Amino acid sequence: MAGLREFFDSSTGKIAAMVFGVVALIIAGIAMWRTLGSSEPGALSTDRVYIDSETGKTFNYTIKAGDLSVVKSPYTGKNTGVEAERCYWTKDGKPKKNPTFVLVNQKIGKPGPTFCPDCGRLVVPLNPPASTMGPPPPTKEEYEKNNKGGRGGAAPQD
Repeated sequence: MAGLREFFDSSTGKIAAMVFGVVALIIAGIAMWRTLGSSEPGALSTDRVYIDSETGKTFNYTIKAGDLSVVKSPYTGKNTGVEAERCYWTKDGKPKKNPTFVLVNQKIGKPGPTFCPDCGRLVVPLNPPASTMGPPPPTKEEYEKNNKGGRGGAAPQD
């Protein structure tokens, strides 16, 4: 014990003690931040991709209390930002990893169904993720054929 006391009384010991204290504070700060900071599920629930309904450009937006369904767009400076739907399909009906963000007609009061500009398949509000367990959404041609020229509801899924 006396040797340890002598070490910490020396200038080298005092520097070592200060370095140890700073490292301990940094570790404690990181632990508190990870415990009390934002969580991944929390971020997933508030961080969204929006589309400017005038320009068609996408932007990230963090939802705050009191926000409406249409938010201020960084491109127009007006409330033209609408939450985008994700399409995870390819033209040949296979699932893909990275989504195409789509502005759904129904969200902006435009009549008619919405089709993905990338794959040409039907996109609906709360669009379900792609799956190999069932058929892909219909293309515009399939939709119109099944709905007799576009009249009627959603296309039937076999």
